[in-house]
Amino acid sequence: MGPQLQNSVPEKLPAGRNATAEKLLDAASELMIARSSIEISLSDIAQKSGSNAALVKYHFGNKDGLLLALLARDAATEVANLEYLLAQPIGPTAKLKLHISGIIRAYYRFPYMNRLIHYLLHESSAEAADEVSKFFVAPLLDFHRRLIAEGVAKGEFRAVDPVLFYTSLIGACDHLFFGRHAMSRAIGVGPVTDDVCRQYIAHMEALICGGIVKGANGE
Repeated sequence: MGPQLQNSVPEKLPAGRNATAEKLLDAASELMIARSSIEISLSDIAQKSGSNAALVKYHFGNKDGLLLALLARDAATEVANLEYLLAQPIGPTAKLKLHISGIIRAYYRFPYMNRLIHYLLHESSAEAADEVSKFFVAPLLDFHRRLIAEGVAKGEFRAVDPVLFYTSLIGACDHLFFGRHAMSRAIGVGPVTDDVCRQYIAHMEALICGGIVKGANGE
């Protein structure tokens, strides 16, 4: 289903790892989901995985290396699915709706993803930021360019700037999870549940498709 996943993962973060490395990644993922935070320590990860903290350094170099590997792992399947979606024998509008649903559900499945992206792009090393750009930002932008171009060519979409489109969709996904904490404190908004996720998908489909998809009269 889709291209080989290793093509979407940086060379120094291979898709295949041994069982210990995978346990460390799973432990970090579970801890961040349980705590709604990426603030976890090496000792936390080691205890959760049943391993020694020194193994994090052995497999990933340091905690930032582990976080980068985790994001690369989580993003790999989503990036592969982009190519699969583009190849489907359905119209651009149908692809757009599936993409909106898919990207929101990816953020819901990995609620720490937005915080990891922010941290690795802006608070970690330049090398980490470059890697995130390569395996997450660049593939998404390229997908948006090609999907929009297909929709315009088939007369279904208005011409829109792919970068602005990316900013709108990813920013909306990001804020659902990142900004909801602030809204919870301000006006008592509850957590993101499966029902909230479904409502948000329907809302974003209506909002984005209403702006980009042409009407029956071509306008």
